Amino acid sequence: MVLVTTLNKLQHVLQSTNTDAVLLQSQSNVFYATGFNANPHERLIGVFIFKDHEPILICPSMEVNQISDVFKGEIIGYKDTQNPWDLLKERLQDVQLSSIALEGGISWSRYRSLSALYPDASYTEFDATLQQLRQVKSDEEITIMREACKLADLGVQIGIDALRTGVTETEVIAHIEHQLKTHGVRAMSFSTLVLFGEKAGDPHGNPGDRKLQPGDAVLFDLGVIHKGYCSDISRTVFYGHASEEQTNIYTTVLEAQQKALEHSAPGRALKELDILARTHIAEAGYGDFFPHRLGHGLGIDVHEAPYVTETNEQVLEPGFTFTIEPGIYVPNKAGVRIEDDVLVTESGYETLTSFTKELTVVKERV
Repeated sequence: MVLVTTLNKLQHVLQSTNTDAVLLQSQSNVFYATGFNANPHERLIGVFIFKDHEPILICPSMEVNQISDVFKGEIIGYKDTQNPWDLLKERLQDVQLSSIALEGGISWSRYRSLSALYPDASYTEFDATLQQLRQVKSDEEITIMREACKLADLGVQIGIDALRTGVTETEVIAHIEHQLKTHGVRAMSFSTLVLFGEKAGDPHGNPGDRKLQPGDAVLFDLGVIHKGYCSDISRTVFYGHASEEQTNIYTTVLEAQQKALEHSAPGRALKELDILARTHIAEAGYGDFFPHRLGHGLGIDVHEAPYVTETNEQVLEPGFTFTIEPGIYVPNKAGVRIEDDVLVTESGYETLTSFTKELTVVKERV
């Protein structure tokens, strides 16, 4: 199981660094360690992993039944009328901790409550270790991500099938998300993006009541959360017809992505991929219209390490999963982005998303 392996890895890190314990309390890291994916809320859900003891999880009483299905360690449930830190103080009174690792994003109030339990302990940040562990996916995680990517491919097809003259961006989004729910998708990785025409010239534009017209580019950016793991795909199609400029932009973006994909292999620095794609776009005359990094890691979070930037010297390793998503955006005029989810293999790469990237012109429909 992913859970057992993860807990073993985390405990091994604590032992090798002589750190007594780590407290994980963010939604994604609690899921990584325990297999329980809680809806985020203000109530504390945290897991203590110890160097020399079995882990302890604390959560609201209403979550205990669900958590016990996936986490077989000790669970402390608390009612809304109870202070969870008081229960932890009672449970941990005989557990001596002199060094405790924490997530960098822990709130001040939670840090203060914990440090009151162990005022003499030293506290260190655990984010770099978590990043190093999470960015290399296990076989089981990769299987789940392949499934998530197939659902993302389906979402794009559903969106294309919904295109009609006069349909709005938000109507297409509603159709995509409704149909995906009928295929078992419970949540999207992020707010689904569908942009028409000149609105596609804004990389993260706001979908609205813009109506589809012949000659529009249609930019899709969507992903699903499947069994706790995210997918993320972008495709751009053209409705009715594609102009010469639209065709040139699309071809340039596709070629830039292919150059980066071909260099996605163990031992390559992430910055090499970004520079290859960025240079190709610049040489085509669109360098000023590619304003973002080439890609980002994904897994439990839709944006996580590693990040594909022109300054990141980190070297690719088998098991890394990340996006390659070059784009050209001419403000108030046109935009194209092509994004795939990529797995680094022992000998190269595998694209987990597989929706066609052939330039697609959708026939006009009413």
